[in-house]
Amino acid sequence: MRIANVDGRASLVLGDRVVDLEAASAGAFGADPQALLGRVDELLAAAGDLDCSSSQPLDRTRLRSPVPEPRQVFAIGLNFHGHAEEAGLPVPTVPAVFTKFPSSLSDPFAPVPCQGATVDWEVELVVVVGASARSISAKDAWGVVAGVAVGQDVSERTVQFSAGGQFSLGKSYEGFGPVGPWLVTLDELEDPDDLRLRCWLNDDLVQDERTTDMVFSVPQLIEALSAVTTLWPGDLIFTGTPAGVGITASPPRFLAPGDVLRSEIEGIGEIVNEVVSPS
Repeated sequence: MRIANVDGRASLVLGDRVVDLEAASAGAFGADPQALLGRVDELLAAAGDLDCSSSQPLDRTRLRSPVPEPRQVFAIGLNFHGHAEEAGLPVPTVPAVFTKFPSSLSDPFAPVPCQGATVDWEVELVVVVGASARSISAKDAWGVVAGVAVGQDVSERTVQFSAGGQFSLGKSYEGFGPVGPWLVTLDELEDPDDLRLRCWLNDDLVQDERTTDMVFSVPQLIEALSAVTTLWPGDLIFTGTPAGVGITASPPRFLAPGDVLRSEIEGIGEIVNEVVSPS
């Protein structure tokens, strides 16, 4: 199932069409996309009873973040072997966790303001938590996931590496976290542990790797995070980026107004974000 946020209303994506979920379920499920995230299992069970006859053509300009107001946003650094290698840094022995402040999150086709001269790209698989979870083992971890989406962990590198490391600030400018285009439930994926991520900067393919290159898999990340803090429905986990970011290029390459980022994950879809001058 593909669950979208269309102008603030929870909707189902049916090929090139969408249907309002509240209407399709005769009110059994509400319109609030955030509230729905704790009920995805119920929605999947009720799929056969939905009336999708009122579907409308999909207009991607109306798509908003499928998770508009997460309670917590986790992000993982150096979580691909290739990325650690290109950065010349040792592979972590425990997940390198930081946060993107929720105010940085944006819509799947929203512009990215170029806040500085060293703004970089990072395509990432974004995991959406679907149930309250504490001390979850890796073997049970996929069971607390509502679904997955495509994300960009946009980073202002000068701020990120200043004063001993300001990861959260350097990655939390307004518009630095587009997510979407929708949430895809796990039953849609042949193998959620093996997905291809790609990112294009204009016409250049700059990142291309599979999640099998992750240092810590999604279940391992959930186990590690939930051992410390409770995860809540709608929480997001940006799971790390593969090799191919701008700061490690020779010479380094950064985003500028007029650039276009296209980020794609196999089985999920793509988000497209134009880089613009800050307002």
